[in-house]
This record gives sequence, C-alpha cells and structure tokens, in this order.
Amino acid sequence: MSKDKNSLFLLIKSLSKSEKRQFKIYANRINANKNAQFIKLFDFLENAKKYNEKNIFKKNIATQKQLPNLKVNLYKQILTCLRLNPSLQTIQLQIREKIDFANILYQKGLHVQSLKILEKAKNIAIEYHEKNIIHEIVEIEKGIETQYIREYMDTKIENLILQSNKINADNDILSKLSNLSIILYSRLIKSGYVKSEKELAEITKYFFEYLPQIDYSNADFREKMGYYMVHLWYSFLIQDFLSAYKNATRWVGLFINNPKMIDANHMTFLKASNYLLESLYMIQSPEKLKLAIQDFEKEKERLCINDNSESIYFLYYYNSCFNLCFLEGAFKENMHLVKEVLEGVESYKNQIGEHHIMVFYYKIACLYFGLKNYDKCNFYLMKIVKNKHLKMREDFLCFARILNLVSYYEAAKEFELERELKSTYKFLIKMNHLNKVQKAIILFLRKIETLYPSELKSTFSKLYDELKSYADDPYEKRSFLYLDILSWLKSKVTDMDIIEIIKENAAQSNRKIVRSIKSE
Repeated sequence: MSKDKNSLFLLIKSLSKSEKRQFKIYANRINANKNAQFIKLFDFLENAKKYNEKNIFKKNIATQKQLPNLKVNLYKQILTCLRLNPSLQTIQLQIREKIDFANILYQKGLHVQSLKILEKAKNIAIEYHEKNIIHEIVEIEKGIETQYIREYMDTKIENLILQSNKINADNDILSKLSNLSIILYSRLIKSGYVKSEKELAEITKYFFEYLPQIDYSNADFREKMGYYMVHLWYSFLIQDFLSAYKNATRWVGLFINNPKMIDANHMTFLKASNYLLESLYMIQSPEKLKLAIQDFEKEKERLCINDNSESIYFLYYYNSCFNLCFLEGAFKENMHLVKEVLEGVESYKNQIGEHHIMVFYYKIACLYFGLKNYDKCNFYLMKIVKNKHLKMREDFLCFARILNLVSYYEAAKEFELERELKSTYKFLIKMNHLNKVQKAIILFLRKIETLYPSELKSTFSKLYDELKSYADDPYEKRSFLYLDILSWLKSKVTDMDIIEIIKENAAQSNRKIVRSIKSE
C-alpha cells in the first residue's frame, strides 16, 4: 500500500454502492469476521468525511500500534474483493486468472492440466494481441516441458522455441515504439510545441533516428497502434496538426475495425478518441469536431465501465464540447456546460487532478468572456492566478493572466487592471520563453491607459495587423489556440459582435480544412 495515509481512505471513497455492498458480503462470508477490526475500520472510514486517525483511536477501533497493519490488511481485502467483481474483469485479468490456476495445478504436480489451461490462456492472449503475456506464458510452458517427459516432446519444444523467437522479435519492435512514444509524449507535456527551427531539426533528427522499421503490410494491431502513436506525438510536437488529425483518425479506425479490442483496451480507445477530438480543434474544423463528438457520445455506455473510465470520459467529452463552443461562437447555447462541468469536477476531483480542473476553469472563463460577463470571467481566472501550487505549462498560465487583463480592461476596472499588470510583469520575467504574441499584447495593455479615446480604434487596428502577421507563423500560431485575441481585436476595429466574427471564421475554416484534406 502507498505510504500516503489517505490511500485507504481514497480507495474506500472511490467504491460504488454496489462495490461496498459486495465487500461487506465478502468480508462477512466467514462468521468469525463479523466483528473483525478491519470491518469496523471500513465502516468508520466509509462514513467519515475526512481521514482523521485521532477519531479512529477515540472509537477504539485500533491502537496506534495496531493501525498500520490493520490498514494494510483492509486495503488488501478490498483489492482482493474487487478482483472478483465481474464488472472489473478485463481480458488481461481473465488471462492472468488462468495463469494463476495453471501455476496452482503445476504446484500440485498436475502438469498436463496446467499445460492445457496455459494453452487456453495463450490462445486468448493471441486473439487480443497481448504480446507481453504471450511471452510470459511461453516461458512458463518451456519451464514445465523441461520437467515433464511425454510423447511428441520434440515437436512441442520446437513449436515453443519458434513461438518464443517470434514473440521476442515482435516485442523488441513494440518496446522501441513505446520507448520513442513516451519520450515524445513527455517532451510535449513538459515543453510544449517546438519553438524554433533549431528545436524542429533536433526533434526530427531524433524521431527518424530512433523510429524502428516495421513491415507495415504484415504488422498486427499492436504494431500499427504503436506506429500511429509515435507519429501522432511527433506531429503535435512540430505543430503539423493536419498530420496529427490523420494519425489520430488511423488510430481510432484501427479500433473501429477491431471492435473487440475496444472492450479489451477501452482506456486506450478513450485516449485515441480524445486525440482525434483534440486534433480537430487544432485544425479548426467545427463541423468535423461536432460529428466526432457525436460518435464519441455513442460509445459512452461501452466505455464508462468503472470510476476511472467515467472520469476520463468526463474530461475528454467536456473539453471537446468547450472547444466546439469556442470554434462556433455558440456561447449562449452552451451555458449548460458550466453547471455540468462544475458538478463533474466535484464528483471526480479525486480522480482528475488539479491541472485538469484549472483547465476547465480557464475554459469557463473564456465562455463568460464571449458572453461579456467579465466579472464571472475574472472570478474563474483568479482561481488559476492565485493558485501558488499549480504546476502547468507556462504558456497556459501566461494566457490565463493575459485574458484576465483583457477582461479587466473590458469591465473598465482600472484599479484591478493596474494591480494585475504589475503582477503579470513579475510572472513574465520568470518565464523562459515569452513569444512575440505575448509580448505584443502585454505592451499594448501597458500603454492603453495613457491613450485618448480617439486613439483607441487606430491602436487596436495596429495591434490586430501585427498579430495577424503571426497567425501563419509555425512558432507563434499556437498562441491563438489558447486565446482568440484576433477576433476580439477585430470586433474593436469593425464594431462587429465577437460572436459573429467567430462564426464567420468557423465557416471559412471549415471550407479550408475540407480542401486541405481532399487535396492530400
């Protein structure tokens, strides 16, 4: 069990009503257990709102010396019970169960029965492309065969050796793909997209140097999936979002063409679907994004089979709904998202983490900004700005602060604007990579207080022209994905409503994307 004192408490709080009922039946299956200490501890923690060891001692459930072992025992009992839960019986667990049974039979000296069960486990593993498990089973089979002499042994051993060699070669390719994949993904999360020609050259050289060669025509499900994944991360890193969309489409399509693999790997399918949705937002294609969200909704019942998958689905689904809302400029129509997301955040706060909660706050703030409700916008942005323990990408935190400044300006809150300008400057000084878009916006906001009303429109126009020149710059354009500052500036210059501008942009973007996809 984790050294974290809250691990047991969080596990109990994660249980559904049916799982709690199942555990109590499981724990009380033996009459001697009915008054056991671990059951008393379970009942106490189930009803507690917070973890407090002093209250455990007050209730005489356990002494300070007894409690550590009691917690370990209860944690183990809960996990053992959950392992028996049919709703949590994944393909991987089912295969593992057969391996465990085979080991028990082997220990009893029942070699033939053990090998028969291993053969069944191996066939299932082959069906679902579980190559690591196949390798484990083959190694166990080889170990048994060396201690058990029978007819046709030479043929059996020869087949095992061929299987072992084949699976080792396959696993070597998969290992190289997964290593490259996690390195690229880690680079994307820590540093974001490439920011210069030098970084682009470095990433590209590294990618093709370590990309393993595969026979694509004979590649199986796992190899193709690994191949699409590494190309997806690479495409995101270099900001080739159209290629990212194509690789995400292939990744999802791989599952659609092998539906049983969705059930066996529903979390991976969730991730693949999310990156398809994310790439459609990146290429600014609201029509395709809307259709993809609808397809994602249709899979909900199939995918949300436990607390973890429900919380992940919640993240991916509502993140995409907000993205579609911003692409379409449908702010009023999507006000319901705020209530639904805040309720979901409360329900899943222990599973989704603070980072994702802050991203939702930023998106809620953007929605309120589109509705010109600047007080609400500032309210949610300040949750991000005031969070001193938040570890997120600098560019995200920077744009949260910039939107906060713009919102104060629109609300004509001069005192708050001046205060937050000073705070933002201090934050920006510590930033390692302040790009041209960020610098231009900050300089503009810094001098705007000194302008006469008659100078505002021309100043807005100059900033719009300056930022517009960065819209196609491969190392600057990502800024506009965080904050649609161009639509806001255009509304100031043309006196058009920002929502109408966004809708006009969406129509143009759809036509452009359709042409791009058709041309390739």
